[in-house]
Amino acid sequence: MPHLYVATNGLSIWHSPDLGETLTRMPTSTGLYSGSRVWAFAESPKGLLIGTDSGIYRWEPQTSKFVPLPAPTDCQVVTALAVKPDNPDVILAGTQPGAIYRSEDGGENWVNLNLPFKPHVSSGFRDDPVMAAKPNRPIARHWTRVTQIVFDPHDSNAVFAGVEIDGAWRSLDGGKTWKRISNGFKTEDIHGLAIVRNGSRLVFATSNRGLYATRNDGDSWEQIMLDSPWQYTRSIVQSSDESPVMFVTNGEGSPGVAGRVYRSEDYGKTWKDVKLPGEVESSVYFLAVHPTDPNLVFAAATLGQLYRSTDGGKNWTVIKRRINEIRALAWLPN
Repeated sequence: MPHLYVATNGLSIWHSPDLGETLTRMPTSTGLYSGSRVWAFAESPKGLLIGTDSGIYRWEPQTSKFVPLPAPTDCQVVTALAVKPDNPDVILAGTQPGAIYRSEDGGENWVNLNLPFKPHVSSGFRDDPVMAAKPNRPIARHWTRVTQIVFDPHDSNAVFAGVEIDGAWRSLDGGKTWKRISNGFKTEDIHGLAIVRNGSRLVFATSNRGLYATRNDGDSWEQIMLDSPWQYTRSIVQSSDESPVMFVTNGEGSPGVAGRVYRSEDYGKTWKDVKLPGEVESSVYFLAVHPTDPNLVFAAATLGQLYRSTDGGKNWTVIKRRINEIRALAWLPN
């Protein structure tokens, strides 16, 4: 049986050995503080990597311990991780405030690539004018953060990153140098990415204002409209057997009051609502698939609802346990 891992915003990591039927919070005695904010997972031959508010950890199931790894010393909040497919010693870490770090020795040492990300932006909120006028009142700021980094599994020199809120970025030399690639977006708020092969490289990006795709490595993007009352999208993945089946999460906003999962059977040309059972009470944010069983798919709404499919996303079951705000999903073989 595979193991399901659920990252949360303030209650560390939850774990299930039985497809979500039981979920247990992993205690501080495992090596990661049980009140941690956990942002990201990345699979590695050396173990599952974890991005948290206190740096990077690796889960070692043999000892049931989280091992703290060397992490960027000037930024502890690690919000995205990616491992180079053909060289697991090369790891990219995205952070908040927005930055990308690169390691070539399995995470022992890190280099800040010093990309020209905006450190912070206004995301639409405004300070109360009376409070803002008071002396010594700091300006309200929303720090940017890297939301996802993905390597092309068939061309590990190609890697893409999304930044909330500073657009999409591309590297064609394995993550050493980067270029901003946001032509065609209606927003700079990029949430998730997926790379598929359909004759050529096809890259998808999700955002607060819709789903986008590019066939020219991001030189230009085109929006794909969903048959939904909302165009807010968060995560997108391809079926783990690299078939034309794909999934994208959708919702009313952040965190939203309703959500959906859409499924495609033609590499993202057309999408159909899978109609999750019951009332989905917030936007669906995250998905998890794994090569050992492409029929097994997990989905999570941001405010704690979890769903499971055992037939490749055609039908879904509610996982009965509700937890708090979810930030990432992963499932791995035992």
